[in-house]
Parts: sequence; C-alpha cells; structure tokens
Amino acid sequence: MTKLTLGSHPFLLGFDQLERLVERTAKSENGYPPFNIEQSADNAYRITLAVAGFGEDDLSITVEDRQLIVRGRQADADDDRIFLHRGIAARQFQKAFVLADGVEVAGATTENGLLHVDLKRAVPDTIVQTIKINKG
Repeated sequence: MTKLTLGSHPFLLGFDQLERLVERTAKSENGYPPFNIEQSADNAYRITLAVAGFGEDDLSITVEDRQLIVRGRQADADDDRIFLHRGIAARQFQKAFVLADGVEVAGATTENGLLHVDLKRAVPDTIVQTIKINKG
C-alpha cells in the first residue's frame, strides 16, 4: 500500500509545498522572545513581541520568501559595567512567521518594550470567477 502524503493527494492541486512549509515552521519554534498573535479586524492581524532592552536600531523586520522574519541583536556595550546579577536577556534572536498569500506587513511600532507588527490581508475584488470554455 502506498502512503499518500498531503502534497500528493489528487484533490489538493498546487499544495505540494505545504508539507515543507509545516516542517520548516515546526523546526523554527523556540520560546524567545515571547510573542502574541491577535486578530485586530476581519482582515488585519497584529504580532506583538516582548523585546525589552532592544532599541529600534537593534531590530530588523524583513519578508523573505513569504516569511516574516524579525531579528534582534543588541550592540555590545562600551561601558565597563559589572553585573552582580544579569536576569534580563540580551541575546540575539530570530523569529520567523509564515505569511499566507495576500497577507502583507502594514507597519511596525515599538511601545513600552513591545514590538508590534501589523499585518493586513488583501481582500480580492471577486470571490467567484467564471471560466469561459473555448471551442477547440
């Protein structure tokens, strides 16, 4: 008996990359920095990351191959501080979120140690499309 994978099922045409997408997303899961994802309107979403200690210059947001990638890297401090306890994480991070087709980044803001990335889904003009049949 042959095992059918999700991407090779005969009724799922054009979804052959779905399994790779799920695997790629599962591999990138880590807990730092913590984040929330919320739906802010019918076609709008907000990702909020806790980035305390990171300035705007320490953060970068890019979209690469339908992935929203947020990176954080703090510049090395020039001062000679001596920590008796260091409980605030200052490590670099990379967090990736896979975006569906039609979802775009609307903007990003920082507020009170939080990075907000707003997303919007483009609503198609027509949902039903009629295909004309040409004579051979």
